[in-house]
Amino acid sequence: MLNLNITHVRMIKKEKEKIRAIDLRRTGLSYSEILRHVPVAKSTLGLWLQSVDLSKKQKQRLTEKKLASAKRGGLAKRSQRLVRVEKIISESEKDIKVLSKRELWLIGVCLYWAEGSKEKEGRPGSGVQFMNHDPLMVKLFLQWLINICKIEKERIGFDIYIHEYRKPNIKNVIKFWSSNTGFPIASFGHIYYKKNKLNPNRKNIGDKYFGGVKVRVTASSELNRKIRGWVSGICKNCRVV
Repeated sequence: MLNLNITHVRMIKKEKEKIRAIDLRRTGLSYSEILRHVPVAKSTLGLWLQSVDLSKKQKQRLTEKKLASAKRGGLAKRSQRLVRVEKIISESEKDIKVLSKRELWLIGVCLYWAEGSKEKEGRPGSGVQFMNHDPLMVKLFLQWLINICKIEKERIGFDIYIHEYRKPNIKNVIKFWSSNTGFPIASFGHIYYKKNKLNPNRKNIGDKYFGGVKVRVTASSELNRKIRGWVSGICKNCRVV
């Protein structure tokens, strides 16, 4: 008899919870909001509420709440990702100790191998020219030229390649590259404007877009050939040829 009474009490409690949940749903509350007031399994709540219709305004409110929740979740994930990325970068920086002169020399050779102009069969005597959009890479290459290859600053000049929509702000572009390279504005000779259309999905556009810079070294065909030999030596010693 006692067990029957306990079961009956539980059934009454469940029925009250169901009525309470339905009433709350009809006010336009979400499942998560209802579960704060009616502590039952979400699957049970779903069965209770499957036949409850909501007004258009209530549905819109729930949709907006879902979108807001998804946005908060996205921002939280982005924040966590940025923390992880920063930690990885910070820890991996420690792997690079003080670089020797030889190491810097090899870095510069590989940089030029990737981004520098090479002597062509039909165009013998080509000088050293290095093109890139990354100011840090350009600065490192200049350090290599000056400190490792002993090239005088007077022999180094620059050209800028940039989309033509930046023409009205070209003075700021030149100042940017002058500041980042440590060379005077007079060192920047030609400006080449690109006429092709910009991809609207690109991020490096607008006021933060400064194009690319070509580093030129006068009377440097011999250095270009030396670099070619250094690259060949790297390939042979790494057994890729």
